[in-house]
Order: sequence, then structure tokens, then C-alpha cells
Amino acid sequence: MTPEELADALRRGPFHLALRRAIEHRGLSLARLRSHLARIDIHVAESTLSYWQRGLRHPDAQNALTAVRGLETVLGLPPDSLVVLVGPRQRGRGRRHAASFAELVVEGPVTRELFTEVGVDADRANADIELLFVHERVTIAKDRSQGRIQTRIVGFAHREGIDRYVAVYHGENGLDIDAVLVTATEGCRLGRVRRKEGWVMFELMFDRRLSEGETFVLTYTVEDDSGIECPGYFRMFREPAGPFLLQLELPQDNLPARIVQMVRTNDSLPPTMADELFCDRGYMVNAYFPAVTPGIAGIGLDWR
Repeated sequence: MTPEELADALRRGPFHLALRRAIEHRGLSLARLRSHLARIDIHVAESTLSYWQRGLRHPDAQNALTAVRGLETVLGLPPDSLVVLVGPRQRGRGRRHAASFAELVVEGPVTRELFTEVGVDADRANADIELLFVHERVTIAKDRSQGRIQTRIVGFAHREGIDRYVAVYHGENGLDIDAVLVTATEGCRLGRVRRKEGWVMFELMFDRRLSEGETFVLTYTVEDDSGIECPGYFRMFREPAGPFLLQLELPQDNLPARIVQMVRTNDSLPPTMADELFCDRGYMVNAYFPAVTPGIAGIGLDWR
């Protein structure tokens, strides 16, 4: 996030985009942002901040201006730069296009090829699905390699007729991608699977077409028994999403030297957030993201 991009968002709006860009530029989690606001006697729920920056709710011009001015102070913004963007919510704009794979990862073109093979527009895949909640539990083996990934998604359908969710998994360099096993476990069945150069693209088919406004739950697992040392686990988000909970189950007798919760705007840039984590008595480490913006979020492991 450059100062120029932030200035453009503040100049053009809308409010939720300008707020999200300001939070990214400041490098604060929503929990820390809420804490900073509380220090100046402004109390806003973390969920409210999440809704505001995702455009799911809009500050009330009569009752929320104090909170918005507090955000300007905490985020180091010019006076009234957010306030002028608070007004009647504009409807009917439709959902914005998702970030492309090429914007988020160096190997983005490879993913686009996999989508093309099955006749899916990579830029429109999952475009009408909102991720309300994502929970992933990853098992790290004694040899420091990544084993099983269990994923649960709570989603919301923004249009009638959606019949699938398309997912992507990227393994470490040197991985035998043909050995990666994908299993649909709840709320879906496995559709077409395509593999290339460390990437797996797979369809998770619903039992029926969804209705507009319907909430769904699906779970799936990915098993990667490559034996390659795991530098951490990260999930890519192409659109803003609800809370993301990531849990890593660590090997009891071979713990990493350092564990860091990270957020990146893409895989070639330094983190915009990096907070050290510690595992509990059950050798589990938890990273909670109240809301995510387009980018990459996860846990980095330093074994040395």
C-alpha cells in the first residue's frame, strides 16, 4: 500500500475502501485499532470495524461521526478525510471484481491456465460468493513437513444458481503435485481436479443450486505428504472476507524457533502485519484475523 494509493482512495472513496486502505497503510489489526480507539475514549466493536471496512455496513452520519473522527486520529489521516465520505450509502453498484491471481502470487498465470482447462473464467470464479468465515487446521509432522489441512467455509450466495466453489492449493517447491490428495467431506462433493507445477485446482460441487441470499457450509481436506520442510501456512483471499481462524498443530518434540502471524498484499512484498505467536500446552498455535482484505494471511514458521 503506497501513500499515493491511500491518497487516491481518500479522494475518490467510497468510505469502506478508503478505511480499508488506511488500515492497511497503518499496518494495524482490527483488534489493535479498536484498542487505540479505546485509549481516546472511543468504543467501537471489532465486528463493526470489520463491517465498515468491508462495505457491509455504513457509519450513520448522525451517530458515528465521533468514531470516524477517532479513526482519522488513530490512522494518522488528515482531519475530515473520512468524514466527508460518510453519507447516504450508495446502492446498486454491485460487487467489485476480485483481485487476480497474478496480483497476489508470482505463479498466478499457472493458476489461470488450470482454470482455462476446465472452462472457468479465473477472474469470475467464486465472484458471487462471500466468505463469511473460514477455519483451517493444519497438522505439522515431526519432520517439520506439512501434513493434513482441514478447511471449513461458511459462505453466502449473492445470486441465484451457484452450484460450486472453486479452490486452489499451492505446495512447496519440489512437491510431487500428483501425490496431493483432496477430499470433500461436508456439504459438497469433489468435481474436476487439475494439477500443474505445484498447484492443484479443484471444484467443490454443491448438492443443489443455491438460492440468492442462502448461507452454506462446506468442508474439505488436503493431504500433502511431501516431507518438505514447511515454512508456514498461508491462505490467499481475492476479495474481502469475514473472520479467518488458522490453527497449526505443531510437533511436540520439534517446535519452531519463531512463529509469526502475517498479512501480505501479495507474496513478493514484505508483511503489512507481523505479530509473534506462541503455542499453547496442547502444541497448538492460533492466528485469528477478524477480517481480511485481498491478499495473503497466515502463519510463518522459522525453524532455526
